[in-house]
Amino acid sequence: MTETAVRDLAEDRAARLDEAGRFWSRRIAEDTANARLSFKTAGDGVGAVATRVTAGRHEFSVDEPAGLAGDDAAASPVEYALGALISCQVVVYRLYAHQLGIQIDEISIAAEGDLDVRGLFGVDDQIRPGFEAVRLKVNITGPETRERYEELRRTVDAHCPVLDLFANPTPVSIEVTKN
Repeated sequence: MTETAVRDLAEDRAARLDEAGRFWSRRIAEDTANARLSFKTAGDGVGAVATRVTAGRHEFSVDEPAGLAGDDAAASPVEYALGALISCQVVVYRLYAHQLGIQIDEISIAAEGDLDVRGLFGVDDQIRPGFEAVRLKVNITGPETRERYEELRRTVDAHCPVLDLFANPTPVSIEVTKN
């Protein structure tokens, strides 16, 4: 990417973040109930164990590798969960870097999660079926000091919605219907 293209992207990003900040500030000032959002997705089982998910105008597939009864036609649910964490982190890093005046030239994040399938398959009820641990490696390039990027990390960790889902219990209700 050329230096001009990078500058244009940074300017466009800053304008979008400013616009979003003004929009939400106005909406919340009008009525704090405007801050409450509901997100919806729906999924249908396809293939051996795959799911076709619809989220607004978007559709994507989720599958499992052959070793977990899938056709390996798409990323697995836990890979999407890690991807959701990474993508939310990128958004929140960009948002708070802008608010705090911290320059990020480039950001990349890698995630790893450890899962013991004995929990999934009910072999040992003492083992949780989800991740036992998740590790993120955030790589940032830019002119700021390490301390400034660490300040940004603390701010992002305090405000990232998907990190909050991983780090804190979230009430979930499930209703099964028979058609």
